Amino acid sequence: MSLPPLVEPAAELTVDEVRRYSRHLIIPDVGMAGQKRLKNAKVLCVGAGGLGSPALLYLAAAGVGTLGIIDFDVVDESNLQRQVIHGQSDVGRLKAESAAASVREINPLVNVVIHNVALTTDNVMDIFSGYDLIVDGTDNFATRYMVNDAAVLLGKPYVWGSIYRFDGQASVFWAEHGPCYRCLYPEPPPPGMVPSCAEGGVLGVLCASVGSIQVNEAIKLITGVGEPLVGRLMIYDALEMKYRDVKVRKDPECPLCGKNPTITELIDYEAFCGTLSDEAQEAAAGSTITALELKDMQERGDDIYVIDVREPNEYEIVNIPGAVLIPKGEFINGSALEGLPQDKKIVLHCKSGARSAEVLAILKNAGFADAVHVGGGVLSWVKAVDPSLPTY
Repeated sequence: MSLPPLVEPAAELTVDEVRRYSRHLIIPDVGMAGQKRLKNAKVLCVGAGGLGSPALLYLAAAGVGTLGIIDFDVVDESNLQRQVIHGQSDVGRLKAESAAASVREINPLVNVVIHNVALTTDNVMDIFSGYDLIVDGTDNFATRYMVNDAAVLLGKPYVWGSIYRFDGQASVFWAEHGPCYRCLYPEPPPPGMVPSCAEGGVLGVLCASVGSIQVNEAIKLITGVGEPLVGRLMIYDALEMKYRDVKVRKDPECPLCGKNPTITELIDYEAFCGTLSDEAQEAAAGSTITALELKDMQERGDDIYVIDVREPNEYEIVNIPGAVLIPKGEFINGSALEGLPQDKKIVLHCKSGARSAEVLAILKNAGFADAVHVGGGVLSWVKAVDPSLPTY
C-alpha cells in the first residue's frame, strides 16, 4: 500500500543542492518536491555497524537533512570486513564519531547528530522523539524489542533489517498503518538458541545488500512514493540469489499495538529476552573461573580437561592451548557426554562465556558437579593471558 509522505518539504533547495542532487531531481517520482522532503527529514540510525554503515552512507548521499547516529562502541579490526563506513585508521575510535566523519566527507550539507551512548530505556524515548524515522541496525534481541516498543509508543515508523551468514531480512514496522515487530515475533527465541553474527559470522557484502534496502524504504517513506515494506517481510538468500516476501498481518491480540494493549510503557528488555537461560545462570553461579585462573591451573599441572565448545572454524582462528574442541551441538544432542573423562575436572570455554554456560548447565544435570567454565571465554584469555593472539 502507498502511504502519504512522512515529512513536509523544505522551503527551497540551494544552487549547490540542485547540482548535487540533479540525478534525483530528474526522476519524476522524486523531483524537486521529493528532494525537499529528504532535506527536511530527520533520520536516526541505531548502530553504526554492519547495517548502519551502508545505511548512513547512502542516506547522507541521498540528501537526508539531519542524520542521527547512536552507537557507544569503538571500531575493532574485525569490524572492517563489513562495516565499510570505518577505515583502518579508525581502529580504536568511537564508532559514532568515525561514522560522522565519513558522513560529512560524503555530504557536508548534512547535519550530523552524534549520540555516543548506549540506547537504554532511560534515553530511548527522548532520543527517538527528535526524529521522523528510525533505521534499526541492531544485532541483539533486547535492543530490537526496545526500538520497536519505543517507536510504537511514539507513533513513529522504523525500518528494520537483520543479517546472518548469507541470509538477510528487512521490513517496515509502523503500527499506525500495519504490524509492529511484536506482531511478527511475539516472543524472543530462547537464550542461546539463535547465534549472533559474532558467533556465526556474516558475509560482509550482505550488509550492503540489506542496508541499501533499508535506505530505499526510508526514502520511499520520506517522499511518499512506491509501495513500502509495511506488512511485508523481505527475505534474501545470497547463496541462491533469491528474494521473496511474506505477508505479515497486524495481530489484533498484539500486547503492544493490538486492540487491547497490555504493554503501555517500556519494560526490562534484558530480562524479557534473557542473555542466558535460568539453568545456565544457576549453573554458572559459583562455577565460573577467570582466564588467569585457568592459566594457573595449567601451570600447576592440575588434572583438568579443557573443552572448547565453539565451532571448528572459530577454533581455527584462535584457541586456548590444550583445549579439546567439542562443539556445543554435541552436548545438546548428548553425543559428547559418553566420551568425557570421569576422573578429571572439566573446564569449558567458548568465545565470550554464553555458550559455555549453557553447556555447563547440561554437564551439571548429567552429574559433572565440579565442572566449571571460563567467564569471558577466548576473549578474556587473549586480553589477560596472551594479547598477541587474534580475536574475531
